[in-house]
Amino acid sequence: MALVSVVIPTFNRAYCLARTLDSVLAQTHADLEALVIDDGSTDGTRELIQARYAAEPRVRYIQQENRGVAAARNHGIRMARGDFVALLDSDDIWQPWKIELQLRCMQQYPELGMVWTDMEAIDPSGHVFNRAYIRTMYSAYALFPEVELFPDSVPLHSFAPSMAGIVGDASLRMGMIFSQMIMGNLVHTSTVLIRRERLAKVKAFDETLRYSGEDYDFHLRTCRFGPVGFVDLPAIQYQRGMPDRLTRSEYRIHTATNFLRTIAPLIESARAEIHLPRRMIHGALADAHEWIGELQFEANDVAAARFHLLSSIRHRWFQRRAWQLFLCCYLPAALRGWLRKHRRHLRRPVPSP
Repeated sequence: MALVSVVIPTFNRAYCLARTLDSVLAQTHADLEALVIDDGSTDGTRELIQARYAAEPRVRYIQQENRGVAAARNHGIRMARGDFVALLDSDDIWQPWKIELQLRCMQQYPELGMVWTDMEAIDPSGHVFNRAYIRTMYSAYALFPEVELFPDSVPLHSFAPSMAGIVGDASLRMGMIFSQMIMGNLVHTSTVLIRRERLAKVKAFDETLRYSGEDYDFHLRTCRFGPVGFVDLPAIQYQRGMPDRLTRSEYRIHTATNFLRTIAPLIESARAEIHLPRRMIHGALADAHEWIGELQFEANDVAAARFHLLSSIRHRWFQRRAWQLFLCCYLPAALRGWLRKHRRHLRRPVPSP
């Protein structure tokens, strides 16, 4: 039986960590280790682990100074002993059959270096408000027809007949999706199971992407090294609405800048591997620069806003919004302040990296 190492970074989440960890220990695939990487918590996380899991040999508790989620995940990956590594945020919850189903997928298709799944979204009270959330959270799914995104698709029950009552008509979708991932993230971290051989090529999370985007960068590089698989079935419950999440609005500038930091060097260095129309590549760069430019305009950093808005226009000349914002950068400060205050209701949704 394959050993699965589950890497769980956590920071001041004693209030929900037990629920997450219990969902790991309840897996039908029991040969696993749960590595809880405490990134400098001050809320009693250590005491929780000692009181609740001291007698559980599958739980390994590791403390480190606060260095961010990427550093915590990397520490866990270095400590992992399994042939497969699963990633899990400390406020999300797995269905009990998650790992078993993903292992069956990877055993049936050994070329797959990573398998991830759909997810349910839950609010702070635990109420499910979206039962298939991944396509809502990650807007890049809407950019491609399903057959173009995943050329191969097989019913899960065809190779996991004993799980037919769970999987129903859901499918495993497979393909090389490095090109499509340039347009935005398609993979959610808490759903991931990655093969040790693929992980050796990807190596680690980028610890310089401190507040956001380290997961997208990691998954993009994972997809570059070979085919991957998507279980089109929600296998986790994804927590939304908690006040300590890094998806809060104040982190938007990090999300935007790190998205550009991730795709721009790859577009430059790996262009031959990116099989997308030129207009899509320039569109991704234009959107990224415009996104940063808008956020810098709101922050009253006019010089940075002008730079990114002009860069956006250079990638895609005809875009009214970028031109409007660029010209607004030259207005008197008082008028810019009035515009920032009154234009927020006009803000368009931005793509999820």
